[in-house]
Amino acid sequence: MKELQVLRNKNRCVLAAGVAFATFLFMTAAVLAFAQEGAMSPYQDEQDGVSAGGKWMEFRSEDKMTAAKKVRFELLSNNYLREDPDSKPRVQLVCSNGKFERADFSPGTRLGRPDYPGFWGQPKMEVMVRIDESHEHKGWNWVRGHFLAMDKGTVRGMIGAQVFNVEVRTRSGPQIAEFSPEGLDLGEVRKACDLTPHKP
Repeated sequence: MKELQVLRNKNRCVLAAGVAFATFLFMTAAVLAFAQEGAMSPYQDEQDGVSAGGKWMEFRSEDKMTAAKKVRFELLSNNYLREDPDSKPRVQLVCSNGKFERADFSPGTRLGRPDYPGFWGQPKMEVMVRIDESHEHKGWNWVRGHFLAMDKGTVRGMIGAQVFNVEVRTRSGPQIAEFSPEGLDLGEVRKACDLTPHKP
């Protein structure tokens, strides 16, 4: 009788372990699926992101005061810069009520000091930009040492490109952030930002 009870207890333990393992596998698969199809937003009032094609993510929000419909497209780089292996460089396009508002490049680490003042005295940094087979130097506004404000011409070249690289000066010297912008849903960008690609 005791042996039968022990056998039943063992079967229950095996069954419970099997259920727990199956639950673990299901949850892992769900997390991986979400990681491939979506991303959690770092901002409180913004919806979690959905794929915008290729490696791009799209995030939506509404301004609480003006009710403006905002869309943010984000692209992470393929590499890390040497100062911070936990934070990849990123590009983001921000659009409001169907119009392009701004685009930012964040290196994921502290920028070097600005190079020169702009026309209105704002600090600027010179970067080298590669879009597919062409490259040129750009002067982007330096914002508090955290990110650079990109020009609209570069944005239009990038959204239709396969290769987009930015050489930027960080605290430890020049480094290159490498992006793969191909695959972006250009129809969605046109609708959300009134932006179309333009080859440099």
